[in-house]
Amino acid sequence: MLRYTLMRLGIFVGCLVVVWGLVYSGVAPRGLGDSNYMWVVLLSLVISAPISFVVLRGERDRASAQVVARVDRAKANLERNRNQEDVAVDEAAHNSRTQAS
Repeated sequence: MLRYTLMRLGIFVGCLVVVWGLVYSGVAPRGLGDSNYMWVVLLSLVISAPISFVVLRGERDRASAQVVARVDRAKANLERNRNQEDVAVDEAAHNSRTQAS
């Protein structure tokens, strides 16, 4: 997951540098008044999102598989703990019935 996040951040930074260069060279329009920095960041976000979606598809699938594996492992551990508790409760109930009779 960290690798995917760093790759996504790298694409954003690359877009930020390119957009900044285009805006300050006059190719792309500048923002209104003092909003120029916000304009550059927002435009970079809009451009980097679809690029990340297409370019990082494989990495996103690998990260998703890792998350699913962790969730499945946690569910299995939880079910194992529940079964252990059920066995302990059943044994205690059985022991109390045999002692009462």
